[in-house]
Amino acid sequence: MPEGNGSGGESRSGEGESSHALWRTLKAFFRGSDPDQSLRAQIEEAIEEHEGDPAQTVDAKGDLLPLERQMMKNLLHFSEHDADDVAIPRGEIVAVPSTASFAELVAAFAEHGHSRMPIYRESLDEVIGMVHIKDVFPIVADMALKGRGGPTDWSKLMRQPLFVPQARGALDVLGDMRSSRTHLAIVIDEYSGTDGIITIEDLVEEIVGEIEDEHDDAPVDLLRRIDADTWDADARIELDEVGKRVDPRLAITDEDVDTLGGLAVMLAGEVPPVGRVLDHESGWKIEVTDGDERRLTRLRLHAPVSGDDSGE
Repeated sequence: MPEGNGSGGESRSGEGESSHALWRTLKAFFRGSDPDQSLRAQIEEAIEEHEGDPAQTVDAKGDLLPLERQMMKNLLHFSEHDADDVAIPRGEIVAVPSTASFAELVAAFAEHGHSRMPIYRESLDEVIGMVHIKDVFPIVADMALKGRGGPTDWSKLMRQPLFVPQARGALDVLGDMRSSRTHLAIVIDEYSGTDGIITIEDLVEEIVGEIEDEHDDAPVDLLRRIDADTWDADARIELDEVGKRVDPRLAITDEDVDTLGGLAVMLAGEVPPVGRVLDHESGWKIEVTDGDERRLTRLRLHAPVSGDDSGE
């Protein structure tokens, strides 16, 4: 997404002032001076009144289409999210060490199709910058057209990303990105370690839904039934989804975990090794089938043995 480097001028200044005024108005609307947020509640109630309506057409006398209603609801709840809610988790971050060669940097962009790549020193807890693909491309083009070698020191290509705490509101993060024209934020945990990253696309998707492009893989079902008593699961699957499709008891927890992998780590008190089988209080068993010492990737759910279902 172009970051935009427009030139200055009186017209630009006027547009900027109007933009900031609109932004302040939007923030005031979302936060509201009334703790009951009555305006928000009224709008949501009006939307919900039409939830059961059949799909409207574009000629439906100004009524909101189902997609528009969903986007409005997402927008109303956008300010309830914080950075931790919308971030790409640490285990899914694609980043490049500062010791990598220029060829390795280019290879990372080519393999993953990202436009921005975080750069770190010793570990992901030491992110020192990011590199934008549009700064890399001219060098690659020059190498291809003129037969030149890549730079030995590419550190001058690094830009400064945003650093935001987990608790910073998603709306504030969006405002930070707009004002700084930086579309990548590093989410920092309470110990100043890297908890995740946020791109401006992640924030927009909270409102409009998933945005797929040419580099995105076809959707993969994170949960697959093997037989009547066994399920194969990606560790990233949300507990709510597991609860809907497998057993609602698996989604009930007093701990702050959102995924099946997080539940397995909580039950084990550590990142369990491959082959370990964990007992859930519902009677289900969670088997670790793939992963490493840092994170789990695949799990298998085994149904409670007949007569040993603690939920019955």
